[in-house]
This record gives sequence, C-alpha cells and structure tokens, in this order.
Amino acid sequence: MGFDDNNKEGKDECTPVEIKKGGIVVGDSDSEIEHEVSENSKVSRQMSESSMYTTEDDDEDENTNKIELGPQCTLKEQFEKDKDDESLRRWKEQLLGSVDINAVGESLDPEVKILSLEIKSPGRADIVLPIPEDGKPKSPWFVLKEGSKYSLKFTFQVSNNIVTGLKYTNTVWKTGMKVDSMKEMIGAFSPQTEPYTHEMPEETTPSGIFARGSYSARTKFLDDDNKCYLEINYTFDIKKEWQAI
Repeated sequence: MGFDDNNKEGKDECTPVEIKKGGIVVGDSDSEIEHEVSENSKVSRQMSESSMYTTEDDDEDENTNKIELGPQCTLKEQFEKDKDDESLRRWKEQLLGSVDINAVGESLDPEVKILSLEIKSPGRADIVLPIPEDGKPKSPWFVLKEGSKYSLKFTFQVSNNIVTGLKYTNTVWKTGMKVDSMKEMIGAFSPQTEPYTHEMPEETTPSGIFARGSYSARTKFLDDDNKCYLEINYTFDIKKEWQAI
C-alpha cells in the first residue's frame, strides 16, 4: 500500500526510520479527463492473471542487495559475547529488556508473526484486514477513497531470538504496470510475550479518473537476511467514495 512516483527505501539501521511519502494527483479535473477519454481512446482497467503480481524486479533487488551475515548465535550466546564491552553490554540489556534468556530456548532463528493489519483514516473507523493463511485475500481486499489520507498499522510478535533489520516492502501494479514500490525499515526487536505495534507514515491516495479502478499488490515482511515472515498477494480498489460499512 503506497503511492509515489519515486521509489523510497528506509536506511539500513536497526532503529525505526520515518519515511514521508506524498500522494499523486492525476489530472486537473475529472471533467477534462473524461472528455479526453471519450474523444481519444478506451481505458481498460482489467488485469489478466499473467500481469498480476509481476515481481521479477523485486526478487532481483532482494538477491543483489542481500547482506552476508556472520554465523548465527542463540540469544544466550549473544548476551554472553563481549561481556567486557560496557557500552555493548548496556545496548544488549536495553534491547532485551525484561526477556528471560533461559526461557527463550536455544533456537538460532527468530520467528516473527504478523498478528493484525489495519488501515487508519482520519474521521473513519479502522478497516481491519483479515490475514488469510495462504496469503491471498479475497478480492478486493479493501477499498480506498480517492484523495484520502490513510496509514497502515500492524501488530507483530517476536519469539525465539532477536530479529534484526525487520522491514516492510510493498509493490503496486495497475493494468500490469508497476506504479509504486516502497520499503521501510522497522527495526530490531527482541523476543517477548507482548506484541509490538508499528504504524506506517500517513499517505494520500491518488485522485482522478485514471487513478480510480483496480490495483494488484504484493506486501512482504522480511529481515536483514531476507527471510520472509509474511507475503500477501492481493487486489484493492480506489473509488470516488468509501465503501459502505
């Protein structure tokens, strides 16, 4: 979910990075565009199955930018390392908080579970998005009003080990053409029983006759080793008005 004519990525840091994105306004007015469409050509918003979720560019980008990490350690081993480095020890204690290291276990791999996804828009009730097990929601997954402000909020739980470089990526297509691609670094998180909450920067949906219609998109949650914890392929609509609740 996101619209911008310039791709933007978060910095590779283990702390949340705020990315501000603007909306796209398509055309000066509906009346002018509608006249032009009727005069010149037919506009088709139908997407073929082969044109949806075309992600070769994204997969290539993930592979070429993959960071080679050192050997993995259990949470207990990480805490025991560099015990003589006072500043590093304090950073680890701050990151781990009240985590019971002995209760976490000896797992090398962290586990991240996305618990909920919501779309927030000023003056409206939150749109709660069900997360299907197969990662393919019923179409359309949601409807947005053109020219409206919105943000994505999600909760997630981390277990087993520290997850580093957790990031959110989203790519959007319209009639088979990529119209937006964004990435935001969320941060590093220690395992705990309480879920974490993160809200994306506010965005604005595009407006105008060419902006309305159906879109396909792919959302992923990955870490700095490109391990994917959730991938969702979905469609959504932009319309003149919000969908009736």
